Amino acid sequence: TPQNMEKLQIMEDSLVVAADSMYESFIPDTHIFYSERFAKQLVRALKIPNSYYYPFDSLKKVINIIYADDNTYRILNWEITPSNVTKRYYGAIQLPQEKLKLYGLLDYSEQMGKGAEDSILTNGKWFGALYYRIMTTEVQGQKVYTLFGFNDASPLTSKKVLDPMTIDERGVRFGAPIFGVASQNYPRQRINRFILEYKKGVQASLNWDSERNLIVFDKLVSLSNDPGRKYT
Repeated sequence: TPQNMEKLQIMEDSLVVAADSMYESFIPDTHIFYSERFAKQLVRALKIPNSYYYPFDSLKKVINIIYADDNTYRILNWEITPSNVTKRYYGAIQLPQEKLKLYGLLDYSEQMGKGAEDSILTNGKWFGALYYRIMTTEVQGQKVYTLFGFNDASPLTSKKVLDPMTIDERGVRFGAPIFGVASQNYPRQRINRFILEYKKGVQASLNWDSERNLIVFDKLVSLSNDPGRKYT
């Protein structure tokens, strides 16, 4: 309605101002506080009926808003820097309903360790990342959304990630054995997500090549001939 459109425009302006504080606050320790306050403001805005159809054009310039190609949901996510060497990721998945249907996401990447490629995540747990592409495929009659993301949270390495996601009446589930890559921890099993980890400050590509119908990524070589140390 025109009234709700006006409310959303006012709230969007307020969110853009709030985002500036969570990114640019002089004291890094306060970035988490401002980010959580921003998240609460965002939820209040999304509770306005049919907010899914409001594009948030101004807010898109300061946080990441990306839609599934079949328009069954959108992801709103962002990163903050609570210290000079770490980052933290926030996100939520909104479904296109009149009354707000929102799945909040909790960055669980630090706790996953060496099992990150093998894990299945539910109950809002999530391998935090900023997403730059969503691909939809059908696997055994179920839609699987492969999320292409970037995680720069480690002080020594950066990561590009392919994270398969499914949504059903039970909620959101991250991870699925859809890649033809064997697990290093369980060689007889496939990985549940693909992670490309490399030295901080290096540019590494991971994306879809539509001409070749393939996911293409850079070959990484250790500078010290020790592939186990990802920061090399």
